[in-house]
Amino acid sequence: MKVLIVEDNPEISTAIGVSMQIRWQDAQIITTHLGERGVEMVETEKPDVVILDLGLPDISGYEVLKRIRLFSLVPVLILTVRSEEDDIVKGLEYGADDYMVKPFRKLELLSRVQALMRRYASFQESDEPVVCGPLSLNPVSGQLVISNREIKLTNTERRIVHHLMRNCGHVVTYASLAEAVWGADYPDAANSLKVYVRRLREKIEEDPGNPKMILTTSGIGYYLAKQD
Repeated sequence: MKVLIVEDNPEISTAIGVSMQIRWQDAQIITTHLGERGVEMVETEKPDVVILDLGLPDISGYEVLKRIRLFSLVPVLILTVRSEEDDIVKGLEYGADDYMVKPFRKLELLSRVQALMRRYASFQESDEPVVCGPLSLNPVSGQLVISNREIKLTNTERRIVHHLMRNCGHVVTYASLAEAVWGADYPDAANSLKVYVRRLREKIEEDPGNPKMILTTSGIGYYLAKQD
């Protein structure tokens, strides 16, 4: 297991690294405080997961994420002090798999990292397309086809759509969807899912404000409506 930490605070990098090596003794931790170097290390070091700060001294974490997504699907967890919804949405738009706000709980961070790696591995092993009416999803590439229209999904969007398609026509609870995406139902999972689903609707719905595909069951969760 190789983890790349792109963080300009050495105390945070060290704390995360020590926690991971206590949990996983054979974990290899590599770090950098520079965004440019972080992009290079994703390409040369081939980490299994990236923990990325947004406030870096050379380029923003958003730019780092944007460049990584040009060539890699490696799971990326943003770890930042920025808690505004606009920041979260921007991170998701550029392809982040998860988003945590500092100060953070170390055990929760470790759990989220483990879940990201487990989910990524399961998608790599499952290359059979999932079909629901006119929708077809390639779970490896994240390519969603709707009536011959191709849509590129981020890793997290791919997991959400995959779970909804496998339960097409049935309500999926917030907890169930959180388990499918992150491996656990975290306290703020429902709010995070709302942000992801809103972004998904903007990509796949003709009228995101009046969705016809991904529908909400208030207080319970979401379901993918069966399409003709």
